[in-house]
Amino acid sequence: MTHINRRDFLKMGLTAGSLLATGTASDLVTKVFGKTDSAKKVIILGFDGMDPHLVRIWMEQGFLPSFRKLREMGSFTPLETGNPPQSPVAWSNFITGMDSGGHGIFDFIQRNPENYFPVSSAAESIEATRTLSIGNYEFPLSGGEVKNLMKGKAFWQILEEYDIPATIFKIPSNYPPVPTKQRTISGMNTPDLLGSYGICNYYTTESTRINEDLGGARIHEVYVIGNRVEAKLSGPENAFKKDKPDSVIDFRVYIDPVNPVAKIAIQDHEFILRVGEWSDWKRLSFPMIPTQSISGICNFYLKEIRPEFKLYVSPINLDPANPAMPISTPDSYAKELEKVFGPFYTKGLPGDFKAMNNNLLNEDEFLEQDDQVLRERIAMFDYELARLDSGLLFYYLSSTDQRQHMFWSHLDKNSPIYDPARAAKYENTIRDIYMEADKILDKAMQKADKETIIMVVSDHGFSPFRWSFNANTWLKENDYHTLINPWKQGEDQLFMNTDWSRSKAYAFGLNGLYINQLGREGEGIVSPGIEKENLVHEIARKLEECVDPKTGERPILKAFLAKDIYQGPYVDQAPDIVMGFNRGYRISWSSPMGNFPKDIIVDNTDKWSGDHCVAPEIVPGIFFVNRKINTNNPKFLDITPTILKIFGIDKPVEMTGASVI
Repeated sequence: MTHINRRDFLKMGLTAGSLLATGTASDLVTKVFGKTDSAKKVIILGFDGMDPHLVRIWMEQGFLPSFRKLREMGSFTPLETGNPPQSPVAWSNFITGMDSGGHGIFDFIQRNPENYFPVSSAAESIEATRTLSIGNYEFPLSGGEVKNLMKGKAFWQILEEYDIPATIFKIPSNYPPVPTKQRTISGMNTPDLLGSYGICNYYTTESTRINEDLGGARIHEVYVIGNRVEAKLSGPENAFKKDKPDSVIDFRVYIDPVNPVAKIAIQDHEFILRVGEWSDWKRLSFPMIPTQSISGICNFYLKEIRPEFKLYVSPINLDPANPAMPISTPDSYAKELEKVFGPFYTKGLPGDFKAMNNNLLNEDEFLEQDDQVLRERIAMFDYELARLDSGLLFYYLSSTDQRQHMFWSHLDKNSPIYDPARAAKYENTIRDIYMEADKILDKAMQKADKETIIMVVSDHGFSPFRWSFNANTWLKENDYHTLINPWKQGEDQLFMNTDWSRSKAYAFGLNGLYINQLGREGEGIVSPGIEKENLVHEIARKLEECVDPKTGERPILKAFLAKDIYQGPYVDQAPDIVMGFNRGYRISWSSPMGNFPKDIIVDNTDKWSGDHCVAPEIVPGIFFVNRKINTNNPKFLDITPTILKIFGIDKPVEMTGASVI
């Protein structure tokens, strides 16, 4: 039977007199679909990473008056996050009302069990299956696609079935956007034009930086000749050519010999920047074949011209006016926003934290960039809030998360990189972004009438990230993993030095640990059944017994077994063990991609000094609502059936959460 929504059924009722004999068209809708209240308004503010402990402190100190007012109107409580408490996992819980066993998202990245290589957990790019070769060119004869790997139905798809309008702004785990007629624009997991999470370009005469291997950045050596710099900006691969070279745009920089200014000429753009100044967005066209190019947008920051030349170019974002990949539903929604506001950040994590971590941007420069993001997002929120007359508006803010990651050390005197002088300058950075969120909440409260329901949620809280745990090194030292050449330990990524014929387990992703299972992994050796179960329990027990000799603390608070924490059809895709790190600890940056540093535990000296990929009980999120709730321990996946109940819709049987109102 073909599925129809409320609007379609209503139209059928209006044209079928025999059906109307039993009542009005709306009566029929109620009988068939159940009672709904489409005139009701619901505003949900998603402030990523907002921590309940900090919220309480700053509410009581008077810095968050809107949050305090909302608490007095209704309820405020910590919100149980996902397991692990990673954004793609937790937001997928919220979107579907199911845990990872139901929606299939377990980490930022997942492994291909056949070859142990990393692949995205969020989206899959499927290339054209048929091509035509002419000379050095290759033309697709069948269309490729990008597929969202989250399973289950998004709550706004359910609202659509009941003819309840929804606008979903930048929610994570919705790339590419799931099929719907609702207005949605993708958020976290949306790549840059290169298909990555964000790769900037940095042009410099500073020779000490040229050979650095920096994730998330391409360092280009340039020369100043006659006060002029010649450079190239690489774009996406040219898929039309058989060897798939990068597309390239030439550009020039003309340096004023006296003043701290330069003129940049790239394609049809010519603009002048002072040292320390950002450009606005520049739309660029990357050539593919004579009849086709790909559009992207980026901005430029002139960091220095003397004595060294330093120019930063942001990751190339998808152009919302002409996106190379799907970023909105309908397709016209991104173009509508671009028409109103001009080009805007489309990359899922807009602030370039990697550039700050690699000292390409300092703290002030990063904050100035993230302030650009904030201004764009607030303007779009004002736009959507002004036209909300019924249904649901979801609005998401990334800056609360990114600034906590990058500035947490200024709140943490036990951080290995704590500097009192720098802390004096930046200790209020996190509080200030919470105050910006408070202003956004105030706008929502002013818009709301007494029937409007307002919720504020975060997917997790935050914890200090002081020490890095090399999980694969721990497995090696405990004889669960064997290297081919032990003397090369730490030199190879992606398990390239692993002897799989003698390795029983491996760590992958930010919290996952897998058994090298026979018949599941490409070179598995552990038999499923009793042998595997005994090994899982043995490793989990030893992980929880592990003690950091430097601190006397246990790095792993709890080693969770997948079968104990997930339910649904995709449990078999989960890591066998989910490592729940203790406060202060997190997986190292090396371990998730199959590297084996020498030491099991090392100090974290990165500016990325706050995190949340720990045991869920350490980092609950927040839940505010201007109504009383019926539980003291709500879960993030409870909010989904709560939304449906507000509109008079029964939750689907597969949803594991329960309404809290």
